[in-house]
Amino acid sequence: MADFSHLLDGYRRFRTTGYPQQRARYDALRDGQAPKTMIIACSDSRVDPALIFDVEPGQVFVVRNVANLVPPYETGGGRHGVSAALEFAVTQLEVEDIVVMGHGGCGGVAASLAHRFEDAGVGEGYFIRHWIDLLDAARDEIEASDVANPQRALEEAAVRVSLANLRTFPCIPVREQAGRLRLHGAYFAIADGILHVLDTATNRFRPAAS
Repeated sequence: MADFSHLLDGYRRFRTTGYPQQRARYDALRDGQAPKTMIIACSDSRVDPALIFDVEPGQVFVVRNVANLVPPYETGGGRHGVSAALEFAVTQLEVEDIVVMGHGGCGGVAASLAHRFEDAGVGEGYFIRHWIDLLDAARDEIEASDVANPQRALEEAAVRVSLANLRTFPCIPVREQAGRLRLHGAYFAIADGILHVLDTATNRFRPAAS
């Protein structure tokens, strides 16, 4: 079983090669950041936005969580980690684009489809259940249909759910209407490495040009 030492080995490689190569950029970022894009992605270890989009330090403001979900705007409750990051990116960093990126083989989506943790009390599964319930309505609609691939359908629906929830935050639509902010949906298929982008005209995902 690997321990923390393999991460320290990676850090040493970074200090030897990565950091010197990016030294000028890190020097420029020393006193602050000014990314123009926010990416909301899954915590899945296979889906790293920085690798997929080949970006450098300081270029994207990234939030990752189970199933790349955004909760609706609320002032009560307890799901404010994403909300706080969103508010910071939009109102303080003034990002110009927000990308919600789903992916293939999402464990959170699989748990939703399997109705896993639905009876979980306080203990293992409790927090997962009360996070992925954001997908309940979309899941129920998919289960009532005859869609060929429910997993893929709900993975894509999770992106749409998050985009809809983004627009419940007061700071989002006012900036969209002013042309200061754009929202995008994306889906990364791990099996073939192809990125799909949500077409706003059809509400369907299409492969990005390579």
